[in-house]
Amino acid sequence: MTEPPGRAATTRAVAPAHGRAPRADAVRNRERIVAAAREAFAEAGAEASLNDIARRAGVGPGTLYRNFSGRPELLAAVLKDGIDTLCGRADDLLAADSAYDALAEWLHAFLVHARVNHGLGGALLVEQLEESGALGADCHQRVHDAVAALLTRAQRAGAARPDLSPSDLLHLVVGIALSTARTDERSPEDPQRPDRLLGLVLDAVRTR
Repeated sequence: MTEPPGRAATTRAVAPAHGRAPRADAVRNRERIVAAAREAFAEAGAEASLNDIARRAGVGPGTLYRNFSGRPELLAAVLKDGIDTLCGRADDLLAADSAYDALAEWLHAFLVHARVNHGLGGALLVEQLEESGALGADCHQRVHDAVAALLTRAQRAGAARPDLSPSDLLHLVVGIALSTARTDERSPEDPQRPDRLLGLVLDAVRTR
């Protein structure tokens, strides 16, 4: 969908009037749009039709534009939603009985996140977040802090190599996401390859 000139300024709801909280139906609409956008971007990439996203969310194009000024802002909302989920999962896993299993489970979730977001032109991959503005820098820091907490816990429990850094793990997992996204006739798609490669990384992470 192409945005008409000036539409963002006239239709986008930047903030509730007089500081009032947004209505429950408006919150639900926004959540549905973000969920629909996540699915559409995962299937069709960053250029997925905004009309299709609105249709999936069960709202009209005008409602989409009242919530988001355009594609970049919607992509940013999908990014933030994914990072919120990842970081929330990390917080939950800090209470898990096995520090190593908690780290392994979170790295698997991060791999899924990175593979899905690779389809968005690479815009949401952690290695590029630091250079993508304030939101990107914030998301990069949050992801780094999440894996750092899980890794430190595993290292203190003697379950993970002491010479590993959080950045090491993030780069290894992003490398798997990128390499398994590039398939051709000489390297046919293998749906098990990402998990198999992550398993090799986890074997190297774990102390013997």
